[in-house]
Amino acid sequence: MTVISKAAVALLLIIMTATGNAQVLFTYGGKPVTKNEFLKAYNKNNTDGKPSDKSYSDYLELYIRFKLKVQAALDKKLDTLANQKAELQGFRNQVVESYMRDENSIHDLVKEAIIRSKKDIHIAHIFVAAREDGPAENIKKAQEKINAAWAQLQKGEDFGKVASEYSDDPSASVNKGDIGFITALVLPYTLENTIYSTSVGKNSAPVRSKAGFHIFRNLGERPGLGRMRAAQILLAFPPNSTEEQKKEIKKRADSIYNVLTKGSDFKVLVAQFSNDNISWQAGGEMLEFGVGQYDLDFENAAFALKKDGDIAAPVLTSYGYHIIKRLHYKPAAGDTSDAQTKEDFNQRMTSTDRMDVSRKLMYKKVLLLSGYKKHAVNDKHLFVIMDSLLQKKSFPVFADINAKTPLVSFTKKTITVKDLQAYLETIRAYEGVRAGKTDQDLLDGFIETSAFDYYRQHLEEYNKEFAYQLNEFKEGNLLFEIMQRNIWDPASTDTTGLKNYYNSNKAKYIWESSADAIMLTASSPEAAEEYRTKIKENYKDWRKYLDLSGGKLQGDSGRFELAQIPVVGRTNFTEGLVTANVKNETDNSVTFVYIIKLYPNREPRDFTDARGFVINDYQTFLEEKWITELKKKYPVKINDAVLNSLPK
Repeated sequence: MTVISKAAVALLLIIMTATGNAQVLFTYGGKPVTKNEFLKAYNKNNTDGKPSDKSYSDYLELYIRFKLKVQAALDKKLDTLANQKAELQGFRNQVVESYMRDENSIHDLVKEAIIRSKKDIHIAHIFVAAREDGPAENIKKAQEKINAAWAQLQKGEDFGKVASEYSDDPSASVNKGDIGFITALVLPYTLENTIYSTSVGKNSAPVRSKAGFHIFRNLGERPGLGRMRAAQILLAFPPNSTEEQKKEIKKRADSIYNVLTKGSDFKVLVAQFSNDNISWQAGGEMLEFGVGQYDLDFENAAFALKKDGDIAAPVLTSYGYHIIKRLHYKPAAGDTSDAQTKEDFNQRMTSTDRMDVSRKLMYKKVLLLSGYKKHAVNDKHLFVIMDSLLQKKSFPVFADINAKTPLVSFTKKTITVKDLQAYLETIRAYEGVRAGKTDQDLLDGFIETSAFDYYRQHLEEYNKEFAYQLNEFKEGNLLFEIMQRNIWDPASTDTTGLKNYYNSNKAKYIWESSADAIMLTASSPEAAEEYRTKIKENYKDWRKYLDLSGGKLQGDSGRFELAQIPVVGRTNFTEGLVTANVKNETDNSVTFVYIIKLYPNREPRDFTDARGFVINDYQTFLEEKWITELKKKYPVKINDAVLNSLPK
């Protein structure tokens, strides 16, 4: 019967607690490394070919050595060094915001936008202006007006007639509220939701936006037209232009179009005639757009173009006459699982109010994870304090509330009135931040900010991937620090050790057939020919040629093994030879070499010539010696069963 010591049982329990149900691949000094941790590192660093027993075995040895070195750094408390802490904090600050998003909700919103983009909806619109931060009286009147319009529609009144009568959109009197087609990611999310949930031929109930109240009618649907990049020449109407002026501009537009159809350069004509100051600077090129972003006539003309490079006849809008050239057409989104499609929509979505929707969902998650608790407080007195602070008055005195009174708490932190005071003193100078907000709005904003700050500061506790990335950076930095101290610096500065190593291994350091030579690189074939001639005439002035070349010639001299010298095919090296030009395809530069002296036989390298090689070998020697010591200090035990279970 085997007797297990209490210490062994305790160690086993610690490992089981730390790793849960994860399989332990190996331990070093009793510290466990799981199969999952190893695979994560392996898959990140081995992207070529399928995994095999050999590739796993090779990487396992590397990973064990890595863990041993990091542990040695931790034992020396190198993680407490000021530079290590600063670099870790800097990296944390750099990556933390990428984890402060609710990826699940973003994924769902992207998928929804892709699906919606497959359909364009033709809408009519009744709009009654009433800003969210406007006077309550104005908002009430606007609400009464939109309700009156809704009542008329409920009675069966014609939408165009009601739009003409009630809408604050000045164009409604002409277009009867018809504002053309829209698609996903064009309007605020609330309005888009309303439109996409309204059936063809039906009206939506009134809906609120930051600008006012809206009623929409679905006039019809079509397959999504997609998106486009185009260039334009805009011949703009001057302010208060007469009909005669507009006719002259039309003639000029027709003339330009006729010249273009005969092959004239579009960008040249943009520079000569276009009045669009934004696209004019880019040769007429506009940002990528879809339906619902520009004037309906402009969009119709642009999307009617059949192929890239086609040019539309001048199209009239309220701005003037546009000549449109199609540059690139992108069909409506296809498969919601397509990675590029998802990335495109993700990028476009980041600048929309959908991110506010995602943030609200993230806020709920943060409150849940962070142990949020709201403390009872006298709101009336708290709001008096807030008003006083915002007006730079003294802190009011109340028996039931003071600067130390807790407002909310999280698992490891309590937020007090004093924290609220600091927040209000920060924002009170920014009128735009406070405009239109009640004390409750400001308090809610402070609590939300505090919750996100707390979550951000403790993100390692809630996000395993972030914790892994942070630890990966920390261990990488510690590895560099310990290698610098234990291997690299000693290997390069220990002259006695280097010479002793050289003397013990002289047979390793040999010159193969070699030559004293000048290796030169010219910036072009023409420059190469110029300096080849000069080198042949007097190679000793090669440094002067470099100085006078204005950067057209670079070079160095030294002893090179013949195999290191770039040549074309087999070359019979002789003293005084200028080798044939070797063209570097990446930058069109040309390399050639002048042979000063030949050493045709193998020769030993002296210590000076061999020093670079000796340093590299001495580093390896020191490292292997150190690893042997570390394996004695932290015994490594590999679980062969788990190793054999790694996926092939």
